Amino acid sequence: MPAPSPEPSAEATASASDGLRFAFGTLTALPVTVTRWDRPAARAGMLCAPAVGLVAGALAAGAGLLLLLLGAGALLAAVATVAVPAVLTRGLHLDGLADTADGLGSAKPAGDALRIMKQSDIGPFGVLTLVLVLLAQVAALAQAYGHDWARGALAAVVSALAARLALTLAARRGVPPARPEGLGAAVAGVVPVPGAVGAVLAVAGLAAAGSAFLGAFGVLRAVLAVAAAVAVAELLLRHCVRRFGGVTGDVFGGLAETAATAALVVSSLG
Repeated sequence: MPAPSPEPSAEATASASDGLRFAFGTLTALPVTVTRWDRPAARAGMLCAPAVGLVAGALAAGAGLLLLLLGAGALLAAVATVAVPAVLTRGLHLDGLADTADGLGSAKPAGDALRIMKQSDIGPFGVLTLVLVLLAQVAALAQAYGHDWARGALAAVVSALAARLALTLAARRGVPPARPEGLGAAVAGVVPVPGAVGAVLAVAGLAAAGSAFLGAFGVLRAVLAVAAAVAVAELLLRHCVRRFGGVTGDVFGGLAETAATAALVVSSLG
């Protein structure tokens, strides 16, 4: 994937439509055509990433609720809820998580670690990480659905929002790409820091508003889920930048899954 063309002097902004097309066209497997491939469109697209999470979370929650309505248990509903985002991305985020784990686990210099991450196979660190993360996601969702169907559905939406918010934050200015090509190079450094802060506040506010019907503790839990997701993803991002010299498409996938897992764990507590 080539890097976006240099930012045009006469057209320094992109429309909301351009941003949504960029976000859904690059972050999902939905048949969306990316009409612009430049820095302004990439900026708008990464700022729109939480909107992708809102759609993915709503579809995931819908799948879980449908199974509950048909008489399935909380565990099966949780599995379906985890499966929907994986299908929507063709497993790219999970693949990125596994590749990032292999790169970090190799303990090799940045160049060698990046080569390991580009290989098509998955190593032992990647397999172990995938198994543990998926188990944690399913267990947390089953716990949330077991408390109440609405709490489980909200957990699915909040975790998907937090996962895509982590991508917005990872694309902020000051975070370099590890390679000159690929999705990491395409979106690295495109989001202004004030825009990233605004995205955090917007997602936290949306999570709080959506959980208002669960009472004050439900609102607090939703906000803490977003905060935990942001904090854990930021720690991983900084570690990856130190180890690899920047971000890659695989790192973005790993950040999304890590943030989603953290949000789900917090959503299941209490």
